Amino acid sequence: MREDNLLCVRKRKFVVTTDSNHGRKIYPNLARKMILTGTDQLWVADITYIRLRDEFVFLAVILDAHSRRVIGWALDRTLEDELTLGALRMALARRIVEPGLVHHSDRGTQYASTEYTNLLKDHGITISMSRKGNPWDNAACESFMKTLKYEEVYRNEYRDMAEVRASIREFLEKIYNQKRLHSALGYLPPAEFEANLATQNNKEAAARQLSV
Repeated sequence: MREDNLLCVRKRKFVVTTDSNHGRKIYPNLARKMILTGTDQLWVADITYIRLRDEFVFLAVILDAHSRRVIGWALDRTLEDELTLGALRMALARRIVEPGLVHHSDRGTQYASTEYTNLLKDHGITISMSRKGNPWDNAACESFMKTLKYEEVYRNEYRDMAEVRASIREFLEKIYNQKRLHSALGYLPPAEFEANLATQNNKEAAARQLSV
């Protein structure tokens, strides 16, 4: 394999990131009935773990479900509520919240926390959660996490938090969002897909103005 420049991608120890055994409010699954026609209609969120040399750290991400673009993310050493709040705050700072926007996640305690759900409600975002024990309800995020693990995480041995943060930032912001092609997007990367969509929407708006 070394002579042929082949890389062995190893599976790692499994770490549980979802704790749905809590007394916090659970919201119905609204995402599975949605038909998306543009960005900022549905955001999907999830958490995964990343192994460092001497510890595990955790990554929370939020994707725009239509463009597959990572719009918010955060890394932390614990699964405390601040992890998911950090990703949400980044998404809110980067995007314009449109009327009817739905935020979908699993039933984990971090997403059901009072501070997290209140932040969503304060911005007029409707809350949606997966059905119990059904990972397919958040398939877009599950697919992204698989891509992240096989194209970035399993190919590296991170020494510390500074190294993993720099590598994950490079992958999310410059490779995945800007360069990685998606068959569901007409083999465009998310950023280019969004740019094309914005151009198309602007042209349609201009045409409607002329017809008035």
